[in-house]
Amino acid sequence: MFALRYAYVLALVVWLGSIVALGAIVAPTTFGVLQSLRPDVGRELAGAVFGTILDRFQYVQYGTGGVMLVSLALMRLLGPRPRHAGIRAAIVAVMLGLALYSGFVVLRQVAAVQAEVGGLPSKLPAGDARRVRFDDLHTLSTRLMELTMGGALILLYWEARE
Repeated sequence: MFALRYAYVLALVVWLGSIVALGAIVAPTTFGVLQSLRPDVGRELAGAVFGTILDRFQYVQYGTGGVMLVSLALMRLLGPRPRHAGIRAAIVAVMLGLALYSGFVVLRQVAAVQAEVGGLPSKLPAGDARRVRFDDLHTLSTRLMELTMGGALILLYWEARE
């Protein structure tokens, strides 16, 4: 039981820590440094770098979500059952669903808009439909990540309380 709970908590901490690191450290640093070093193309380079990081991060989300679901299921089967294991599993399933939607739908649509534009959508006029679509997708991606982080914080609080 200890090993299963350890795997569950470790996966949760890796998932949550990765989200915080990406949003609070990686994105602002990447954009800040590359834009200051190369004002002409820095934003585009930063977008390419961070986009690749975000693509790879999707696998972290899928893996940690899977470990958490399997750990919870095994703890339920092998007993003693964690308190409210079903609710916990539902929260993890929602988080994983958000990550899958973000990775397989939203990020692919972002890439399609960028390919259609052939560069930075932010260089397009404010009313251009492609720029509006990109901005909407960027906002949606951010909101999905925030919801996932919220679920992780709830689960972490729950674990710390026990």
